[in-house]
Amino acid sequence: MTKTSRTLQFVFVLAVSVALGWRPLMSTLTLALRSDEYTHILLILPLSCALVYLQNLRRLPDFKPAVGAGSALLIVALLVASFARWGADGLTPNVRLSLSMFALVTWWIGCIAFYLGIRAFQALLLPLCFLFWLVPIPAIALDAIIHFLQHQSALAARVLFMAAGVPVTQDGIVLSIPGLDIEVARECSSIRSSLMLIVTTMVLAHLFLRSGWRKAVLTAATVPVAAVKNGLRIFTITQLGTRVDAGFFDGRLHHRGGIIFFAISLAMMAVLLWGLRRTENLESRGLRVASLK
Repeated sequence: MTKTSRTLQFVFVLAVSVALGWRPLMSTLTLALRSDEYTHILLILPLSCALVYLQNLRRLPDFKPAVGAGSALLIVALLVASFARWGADGLTPNVRLSLSMFALVTWWIGCIAFYLGIRAFQALLLPLCFLFWLVPIPAIALDAIIHFLQHQSALAARVLFMAAGVPVTQDGIVLSIPGLDIEVARECSSIRSSLMLIVTTMVLAHLFLRSGWRKAVLTAATVPVAAVKNGLRIFTITQLGTRVDAGFFDGRLHHRGGIIFFAISLAMMAVLLWGLRRTENLESRGLRVASLK
């Protein structure tokens, strides 16, 4: 089989998968447009395509199809898709959608392994794994994440109040300061900006860091940074509402100020990225000097 015919078959199989998976794709897009918890999904395909473009596959040798590995992934995709469609009656629509999208992404990855080979799979490992962000997080897992963010945000806000000398107590997700009780509601978990931060950080780590453990450290740091960002937002609005004007409790900063605090969290990640990149460069220089000696 020539390279051109193999490429045409690859494109055709992908097109067929999109046609067959059109319903879950549209359901996922609708979910991303209507629900704050899934807005990050809108970023995934453009970012994945950009990462594939930056990889510049032309520099790699000619690809040899990996029939075994590709077939295994395609079979897994078919099994998951079948279970999502005809599986247990107890599956909720949300879980069925997640399984259907998981199967579709696995099918795409399997096609790349089957037609383009292991070299292409290795070269595109991050952009391919990044596509799994297209899978909507099941409601039960999303609720657990939001619950975790609520508690950690309350903790971060409590620490900030204590640092500012404000008497504060915490009971779960409720903070009490003199004359005011503050509940860190589901909406205050900032799940949308937190997921956006994770997605953005993964891309930055891939583009600017070479070391695997440094990429992992940078990505893992998004969890405490997200909590600190949420705690800072709660602390700031509360301080402005109690000391400046009570209108801040229901003002624009409360409802539309998320972008400001997201920018602050992104700046924090940028500083950490700079530090990790600097240590990476120093390490590389040290290795070069040692090799010259």
